[in-house]
Amino acid sequence: MLPSDAVRPAAALVRRFTRAERWVHHATAALFLVCVATAAALYLPPLAEIVGRRHLVVTVHEWAGLALPLPCLLGLASKAFRRDLERLNRFGPHDGDWLRARVLRRRAAADRERAGKFNAGQKLYAAFTGGTVLVMLGTGLVLWFPGLVPLLWRTGATFVHDWLAFAVAVAIAGHLWMAAKDPQARRGMRTGSVSREWARREHPLWEPGAASGTEAGAATQAGARRGAGPGSGPESGSAP
Repeated sequence: MLPSDAVRPAAALVRRFTRAERWVHHATAALFLVCVATAAALYLPPLAEIVGRRHLVVTVHEWAGLALPLPCLLGLASKAFRRDLERLNRFGPHDGDWLRARVLRRRAAADRERAGKFNAGQKLYAAFTGGTVLVMLGTGLVLWFPGLVPLLWRTGATFVHDWLAFAVAVAIAGHLWMAAKDPQARRGMRTGSVSREWARREHPLWEPGAASGTEAGAATQAGARRGAGPGSGPESGSAP
């Protein structure tokens, strides 16, 4: 093997997530899976019969749900995590282009190029997850301490909690399905690094190591040049 061959893999990688960001993701995912698994053991009679120990399952479900916000709250100590939160909470014209391309099942290069570090689908999933944590936590506390609220509130909380739990299970299944189809995305969350070629192809508005404001500026310029041909806008060279 030539010396250049040994260094080529490292040179072809870019850092996507820090250790702290991956820890937040893994801890949140583990808590979500515990909540979904224990909920299934509580509400599906065949599974409840197999698992048994209902009181223990209820206790694990309650405390896992109560702990759901903690990874994100602890992650706020990481500057990289805070920057990613800014990216996830900022939608631009390029995100609308990305969504329209997916709805219309178009995979043209010009449509893929309108994505920063996170595409519009990932931003929507993050928004759904964040909102879900708050709603499930609130309704879960109502069910945990039923004597604190009127019966009407408990009934409404039960309805929202149960149906939102079903929506969460569907969303998680979709998230896992998308991850299963993208080895580089899985590698990024597992090791923190992805191939430079993948970053250019799937997230060309993302500049590794740049602040979120830089990415937003590139996205704004991309929207202003929407009439230009492929490769003429900032999307074509934003990833170094």
